[in-house]
Amino acid sequence: MRYFITGATGFIGGHLARKLIEDGHEVTALVRDVEKAHDMEDLGVELIEGNITDKGSMEKGMKGADGVFHVAGRYNIGDTNPSAAEAVNVQGTMNVLELMDELNIPKGVYTSTVAVNSDTKGELVDEDHRFKGKHISQYDKTKWKAHYQIAMPMIQNRGIPLVIVQPGVVYGPGDSSSMGRMFDSYMVGKLPALPGGAEFCWSHVDDIVKGHILAMEEGKPGESYFLTGPRHSVVEAMGITEGITGKKPPRFTLSPGLIKAMAVLTSVLERFLPIPEFYRSETLRATAGTTYIASNEKAKRELGYEPMGLKEGFSSYLPGRMKELGIKE
Repeated sequence: MRYFITGATGFIGGHLARKLIEDGHEVTALVRDVEKAHDMEDLGVELIEGNITDKGSMEKGMKGADGVFHVAGRYNIGDTNPSAAEAVNVQGTMNVLELMDELNIPKGVYTSTVAVNSDTKGELVDEDHRFKGKHISQYDKTKWKAHYQIAMPMIQNRGIPLVIVQPGVVYGPGDSSSMGRMFDSYMVGKLPALPGGAEFCWSHVDDIVKGHILAMEEGKPGESYFLTGPRHSVVEAMGITEGITGKKPPRFTLSPGLIKAMAVLTSVLERFLPIPEFYRSETLRATAGTTYIASNEKAKRELGYEPMGLKEGFSSYLPGRMKELGIKE
């Protein structure tokens, strides 16, 4: 099979491209700069220079594909350029799906996110849940728009054969997100405190890749699937890491109320000062006792999705990352 992938130089997309090549498929990847993607080329991936914000740049690579994986997205909590999230996550998704329709691609998988629901306020939601309220971050908002104002209407009105997958928190080798940086700070002893009450569903990137492939092979067009792992608070997750790394988590846990107060303060300061992304008001709001949690029962039942536990996932990831950081166990 020949697959066209957006986002192949990113975290999830890169692992997905490698796995598809290992499984004997042909992969064509859209990349913004070919010169920075030679590692993909060395694996046997065909590179097409372009951008999802430029619809025409994708046509050559997508034409004739057996399937499309639209993984690309702008995931920057605390983003200093919110208009970029709109261009990539919303308009870019429109471009990919319109072209998929025009070229009669047999099937596609679109990477949405659990974050379309923002804070579920302790409720473990399923795919029938519909968020009502104000989103916490620009990422949440733009991914919601791409999911419900672009992808779903195109499925319903044009009948495009699209399956939607929705990961929760994803960790693993190559993670450069705010969560990945948090773990790095913890392992080098520079994480000052933990956000109390914040709770996520944690998935190793290998499981997310498997879920994408299962969605392409087994998923029903028009359906959405939560590719979530086990549910743990950040404090619980850090407790698990100590037994693997030998590094003690931060002693201090900040209450949701205190984090919200800090968010109000930094919302003023960031207008005048260059506040690091990790401490910007949007980032603080996203961890102030929030629960980004969703059930994976449908994915297990219909796709055969079986994510690993957090201890198993951390054990396969953190020791290698410690070596990369030059930390002795």
